[in-house]
Amino acid sequence: MQCVKCGAKAVYYSVYSGHSFCAKCFMKSVEQRVRATINRYKLFDPKDRILIAISGGKDSQVLATIIAKIEKGFPGATLSALIVDEGVPGYRNFGLKRSRELCDELGIELTTTSFKELFGYSLPEIASAAEKRGVSLRACTFCGVLRRRAINIKAKELGATKVATGHNLDDEAQTALMNLLRGDALRLLRLGPKPVEEFPGFVPRVKPLRYIPEKETTLYAYFKGYPLYEVECPYVRESMRDEIRFILNEIEGRHPGTKYAIVRAVDRLSTMSASLKVRVRSCKYCGEPTSREICRVCELLEALGVMS
Repeated sequence: MQCVKCGAKAVYYSVYSGHSFCAKCFMKSVEQRVRATINRYKLFDPKDRILIAISGGKDSQVLATIIAKIEKGFPGATLSALIVDEGVPGYRNFGLKRSRELCDELGIELTTTSFKELFGYSLPEIASAAEKRGVSLRACTFCGVLRRRAINIKAKELGATKVATGHNLDDEAQTALMNLLRGDALRLLRLGPKPVEEFPGFVPRVKPLRYIPEKETTLYAYFKGYPLYEVECPYVRESMRDEIRFILNEIEGRHPGTKYAIVRAVDRLSTMSASLKVRVRSCKYCGEPTSREICRVCELLEALGVMS
């Protein structure tokens, strides 16, 4: 089997395109598709101050590497990175170390923050409080909500105009199915590579890896020689996303292209939602922007009895 681009020995076959690639041409293909996504959806402006949400995992390492490579051609743009430490012992330590190493290699300034610093409690402390108070929500729910808030708070502090996240094709297909199963039609309509509407107080988030399958970000990281997490988050098996991941992978194995089809359908729905207007106000507790009287973060912390 030969590489479709250069004729060298192929190491990867894409069932989506029907093409085989050598390692070098495969990485170029990923980079070109990311660049095409950025250009097609105008994810960045030439003078953007881009904050990369990094975790030290494969997706964020690939994101930072490719964005740094692309943005070299735009001297007006600036790059920085942010990692959020949830305070999970034995898990995030690797990510913190690896993020520092990669950012040093790429010449990107890294900022570190934590749940403890911003909210007063680590994720294990929050999970423990939820269990004691009989709150049925899982740790992953708190983590996702608090992580999004932490990124937005620090993005504003750092003067970022865009936040780039490492969500890949698998992540987006999983999120779409989760929102559908939860009956959250509005959130489903508003999914997309970039926000359909910008709100005061929210730094827009963009997803350059949205159309890259997870197995391809993994392979890209492998060919780059990047170290990867050897342990998983202790809470991951509690999450609905983990169940959806398994189901989608089973379906994808039998029907290749399912994940792409889901994300493309969401793309079409998101264009229809451009006319939907959401009223944004300030949370009565923390002052952060929200569509409700009390934001989701304060609602969760209030349920735990840990509101300051």
